[in-house]
Amino acid sequence: MVPVKMVDVSGKRGAYREATAEGKIHLRPETIKAIRERKVEKGEVLTVAGLAALNAVKKTSEVLFHCHPLEITSVEPEFRLGKDTVTVSVRVKGTGKTGVEMEALTGVSVALLTVWDMVKAWEKDEKGQYPSTCISDIRVLKKVKDEF
Repeated sequence: MVPVKMVDVSGKRGAYREATAEGKIHLRPETIKAIRERKVEKGEVLTVAGLAALNAVKKTSEVLFHCHPLEITSVEPEFRLGKDTVTVSVRVKGTGKTGVEMEALTGVSVALLTVWDMVKAWEKDEKGQYPSTCISDIRVLKKVKDEF
């Protein structure tokens, strides 16, 4: 059995850290229209998804075993509505001995899942399935490290 342990960063110097991640959810055009027109019964989809991203970033070390708790100084979720997609980007800033890219990725992932949860009634077909709903392209766009 391989031992499980957190990487020891006690010898590393602190640094300013920044990362931006993004991802997409593919939805029916009617669903995008409902989001734009604020007709989704569960509420303001992008506001709720943004709050979910903020919370997810702050709790990353609680759900990803090897992530260290970090001092997060800023979280900026951003949403772009396309014809049949919602693109989410999350920019995270912080200080610490490890990067914040996992926090940015977690924020994007939870924001996208929140969008799906809020619009699932709009996305289901007559059999209760999701034939066109898909989360994709989650990735880190940028990572910055500036030593103190």
